[in-house]
Amino acid sequence: MLHLAGHLPMSSRIATLALMTLLGVGLPAQAENLAHIQQLLSTRQCQNCDLSDAGLVYANLERADLTRANLNRANLNRANLSYANLQGANLAGARLSSANLSGADLRGADLRGADLREAFLTDVKLEGANLQGANLLGAVGVPTDLLTPEQLYIWGLTESQRGNLSGAIAYLNQSIERRPDFAHAYLARGIVRFQMQDAVTALSDAQQAQQLYQAQGNAQGQQASMQFIEGVEQYQAAAERADRRANRGVSAGDRFIHFLGGLVGLMLRFVL
Repeated sequence: MLHLAGHLPMSSRIATLALMTLLGVGLPAQAENLAHIQQLLSTRQCQNCDLSDAGLVYANLERADLTRANLNRANLNRANLSYANLQGANLAGARLSSANLSGADLRGADLRGADLREAFLTDVKLEGANLQGANLLGAVGVPTDLLTPEQLYIWGLTESQRGNLSGAIAYLNQSIERRPDFAHAYLARGIVRFQMQDAVTALSDAQQAQQLYQAQGNAQGQQASMQFIEGVEQYQAAAERADRRANRGVSAGDRFIHFLGGLVGLMLRFVL
């Protein structure tokens, strides 16, 4: 193995490290790792390389051959890995947020716990890949068979907490499409719809959730959905009274704000 850093003059080593910093390349602990990074950046050929913990942010690795490479915990955020060969690569814990993996070959790759948020996965090959615990929130082109109703439900809750209510509804819709008896998703969608001040459809979703919870013998879920239904009905009644008797008692707007305050806790009660 070539210990490149040890054989370069001091001035050359400083220049190399400066260049790596500009490229967003982290400084590995071992010279072998550094040599592999330099090999990858210069040739895009690095089969079986040790690139663990490497910093490759924004790196252009289009069509790179990284077959069976060790990229454990590597930082590849926003890297271009389109059409790269990553068969059998170790990407466990790797950071790939907003990375371009379009057309990449990830067959048999280890992606456990990888951060793939908002990554581009169009036409990616994932047969035999291990995606346990991977974060695919907002990823583009995710193969539909990878997404479970439970994962889509969690994404819906996440988007709701971020204030992206329309995005939350989209994920919850998909969750319910894949699992029509998913009571949690109906109740969450009802809550989000109420946050969007659509009380009518919010009630419909909550009533559907209550029926499903009852059929499934879920007493906690049934109680939560009943509390939500009662809250929506009380809000509607208060709004009607406010229309008839302006400036008397607590306004409907105040009641709405107060009731919204308890909704997040209600949703989080059913995080899987």
